[in-house]
Amino acid sequence: MTEDGISKITLRQLQIFLAAVEHGNFIRAAKQLGLTPPAVSMQMSRLSEELGAPLFEKEGRSILPTDAATALLPYARRVTDTLREAKEVIGALQGRLDNVVRVAMVSTARNFGPQLLQEFKKRHPETRLEISIDNRRGVIAQLEAGRVDLALMGRTPRRVEVEAFSFAKHPYVLIAHPEHPLTRFRRIRRSDLPAHRFIVREPGSGTRMLHDHFFRSAGLELPRAQEMDSNANIKQAVMANMGLAFLSAHTIALERDAAKLKVLDVQGMPELRDWYVLHLSSKTLTPAVLRFRDYIKSEGPGFMRDFFGDTP
Repeated sequence: MTEDGISKITLRQLQIFLAAVEHGNFIRAAKQLGLTPPAVSMQMSRLSEELGAPLFEKEGRSILPTDAATALLPYARRVTDTLREAKEVIGALQGRLDNVVRVAMVSTARNFGPQLLQEFKKRHPETRLEISIDNRRGVIAQLEAGRVDLALMGRTPRRVEVEAFSFAKHPYVLIAHPEHPLTRFRRIRRSDLPAHRFIVREPGSGTRMLHDHFFRSAGLELPRAQEMDSNANIKQAVMANMGLAFLSAHTIALERDAAKLKVLDVQGMPELRDWYVLHLSSKTLTPAVLRFRDYIKSEGPGFMRDFFGDTP
């Protein structure tokens, strides 16, 4: 018997074989399995051919297992028992997985995302939430790889097809140290800004895209800028009066209220974008994931209003 022969043996054939041995009769085996006697006989003939040995001998209306069948019997039982156990384990595991929701959020969303998820958890304590926080590229990579079910982000990806649902406005503002010279002015023009130093995120981030577009759309040169890898570091740099920065108003609410930062009055600002909950278009969502997505769609707007108050 070749490897090809082994690969052609099916689980169904082994199930039919076990039933035939148990009943000693193709007719009774067929009735148990919901098959016709000729179908049982045909499958046993194919199994015999694949094994290179006859499995049954006829004795009147009954069948007797050959030595080859007797040798095959414990292995057939082991295969079917193993697969049944595997199915039971996966079924039990699936019962737990059905209550898991894996959510990735961009770093900007860390200022409200965990609290929003916790509100959902209060209503659905049976659901287990798994949260990861990453930059935009990292979140998109997790979506593509299927490591998360849903994402919270402020700008939908372009290279992958997603279903995205807006649940809140996402305002971006220009911030400065309270003693920065520009804080004394109102209605600051874009053309007045390139002369000042900026702090920016890495290329590819949503905040960096907004920074570059703000100047280039007005035909202005990009200002001198120092790159930092997180919004938290940028806030600290601005509070140290190292430069100006475009950031989500949702990331600086506490510092603004504490008068550690100042939101500048700039023409064209704040720039309003949207917060989205999204998932791959091709992904089949479990009931728990659907419940979470629908919760964000329906309850997210009110949560954001209450959480951020009069944020610009």
